[in-house]
Amino acid sequence: MWIADGWKDYEVLDTSKGEKLERWGNYLLVRPDPQVIWDTPRNHQGWQKKNGHYHRSKKGGGEWEFFRLPEQWDIHYRNLTFHLKPFSFKHTGLFPEQAANWDWFSEKIRQAGRPVKVLNLFAYTGGATLAAAKAGAAVTHVDASKGMVGWAKENARSSGLADAPIRWIVDDCVKFAEREIRRGSRYDAVIMDPPSYGRGPKGEIWKIEDAVYPLICLCAKLLSAEPLFFLVNSYTTGLAPAVLTYMLSTALKPFEGSTDSQELGLPVTSSGLILPCGASGRWEGK
Repeated sequence: MWIADGWKDYEVLDTSKGEKLERWGNYLLVRPDPQVIWDTPRNHQGWQKKNGHYHRSKKGGGEWEFFRLPEQWDIHYRNLTFHLKPFSFKHTGLFPEQAANWDWFSEKIRQAGRPVKVLNLFAYTGGATLAAAKAGAAVTHVDASKGMVGWAKENARSSGLADAPIRWIVDDCVKFAEREIRRGSRYDAVIMDPPSYGRGPKGEIWKIEDAVYPLICLCAKLLSAEPLFFLVNSYTTGLAPAVLTYMLSTALKPFEGSTDSQELGLPVTSSGLILPCGASGRWEGK
């Protein structure tokens, strides 16, 4: 398991009865987590001092309940700054477990000894984009949501990356990749965080089980002659780490490299155990 244990502004304080108690900077949030299937005593005082609680509805979805929580606040990871705000479906605009991947590919970029071009698909609010840019890469950030790209730009400015070589693209990720192939564009690294389910701009249904392998194969055509890395994240239960390894190894067979896939995890302060938070597949060139 790859554990994101480098945080100072974030921690999972406790987990119980389908929920996790988290500290985001100075504020405490309670959010549902499907992995938390144990029923342990809620002895941590933070459960009673929470600033926000996302209540899951039995009909699907849910809603926030707030207690002295600002509309927006910041937290930091190493030399990066992120704006946070609770919004629909329990999210805050950041997935802290991804810091394990940020550290991994940042080191690869710094040690590459050459200019590195990174393509980040389904790039959300820019955590991976900022980490790659801070490490010295030129990044193309692609997301279909104009609001998310705007949020990522704000994070970049707050992180001192306003003038970094980042291309901000609002577009369907698959269609953008197809156009980049026709244009003859090449990238040294690809990062993708595809959703489990979604709809395209014309109502096309995206199901990760059906679409992710063709997308990996598509993006393999965008790789340079000596690619540095290829990272795929998954929060879909059916896509086990071994499946990610198989897909990456098969799609990237023409290139010389190796693949490893693991669960991502976050330390839980109260128990000393690790909370699993999805999985990642990492291919790295030799």
